[in-house]
Amino acid sequence: MSETVEDVVIEEGEKWGFPLKEIYRLSLKFYKEKLGKAVYISYEDNLKLVAFTQQATHGPLDFQNTPPVGVLDVIGRDRRLAWQQLGQIGRGHAMQGFIDLLDRLCPTFKPYVEAIRKDKEEKVKQAEQEMQLERDRQELERLKVEEQKKIDDEKNRAEQQKRQLQNMLNQQTFHQFKAYAEKQFPGNPDQQAHLIRQLQNEHYHQYMQQLQVQVTPEGINKIQTKVCSTENSLERAELATEAEENQYQSENEESFEYPVISRASMWTRSDLKAFKAEVSAGSGDGVIRVGHGDTVTVRVPTHEGGSCLFWEFCTDNYDIGFGVYFEWGKSYTSEVSVHISESDDEEDLGEDEEDLESSDIATVDDLESGPLQTTIPSSLQNKPPVSIIVPIYRRDCQNEVYAGSHVYPGDGVYLLKFDNSYSLWRSKTLYYRVFYTR
Repeated sequence: MSETVEDVVIEEGEKWGFPLKEIYRLSLKFYKEKLGKAVYISYEDNLKLVAFTQQATHGPLDFQNTPPVGVLDVIGRDRRLAWQQLGQIGRGHAMQGFIDLLDRLCPTFKPYVEAIRKDKEEKVKQAEQEMQLERDRQELERLKVEEQKKIDDEKNRAEQQKRQLQNMLNQQTFHQFKAYAEKQFPGNPDQQAHLIRQLQNEHYHQYMQQLQVQVTPEGINKIQTKVCSTENSLERAELATEAEENQYQSENEESFEYPVISRASMWTRSDLKAFKAEVSAGSGDGVIRVGHGDTVTVRVPTHEGGSCLFWEFCTDNYDIGFGVYFEWGKSYTSEVSVHISESDDEEDLGEDEEDLESSDIATVDDLESGPLQTTIPSSLQNKPPVSIIVPIYRRDCQNEVYAGSHVYPGDGVYLLKFDNSYSLWRSKTLYYRVFYTR
């Protein structure tokens, strides 16, 4: 059985690394470019090569459809004869015969094809590498887009949670801050709105700082600062509030039953000189000189017509310790009064208050890392329980006015403590003001 054109194509392709038609095209190009220049072929061999090209192009010689050769055309007759001698071989075999004969006659043909093959392989390889690089670039771009989308989603979710938390806090404190702003800027709605926004922002940051407080398993109270990510702040706030309420309710079951105390709002103001001048002029509560080693406690009973307590204070030149306590129980007077004690033992408080202040439960040993207990139940008989609203810390109130507010938890007396016991030599001049709102 004779070979088919497909068999010839496969065989020639395996030999040269090109399809038969491709290698035939290259061989024709080489033949036309190099003949008479770098390649010299005899007349007889050249006739055979031409005959192969005619057979490959037109098939076997057909005298009926082929124009006659002229009488004087010797070369034409010779070529026609060489073509006729090829007989009935197919076009594929004619191509292969041309390639094989050219390869035998021209030693430079094979290196020529090899160089073209390598160049083609290199281009194919380079094209594949470029395609792979483009795919990698597109994949990297896709990953970047997905990562950026994920980051944007996280930011949006965190921002949404932050707004939810701020809205929740703003709803709780709006009326308190509005009353305070109306007192500070009467008849000026724009200034009031600006101050309310400032107070709400300060309250939010203060609330987030309080969430970072935790108690060690050994029972030693410490302040540990954590990096609290904004995206889960709402969840932490809810969990912290729930845990705090559960702990407080558990303690109340064992000792006494009082409502859960809400958090205090605290902020600062920059109008230091104006505040000092206003208090010194008598429009505030007063100016106190806190001696070195002394603690001053300002006692402010809850008022039957009020619902929230506000305080403001600053000092000259040096800082001072400040904290807020709440003494449970109906006060013997309904008037807003301030009781000041200017000694370490706080004799003006009486024996009961003195015992409570000097007991292990209510004493603040370290002003820099004050106790973090929410409530201090009394272990002594006939002693009113005391809750810590704001632990005592040293405040840089010589640089700005410190202010705060707290919603009445019930009937009792607020104890505003200004502690200078850590100072062995310096007395402090304190400017303060307290008032309540309905």
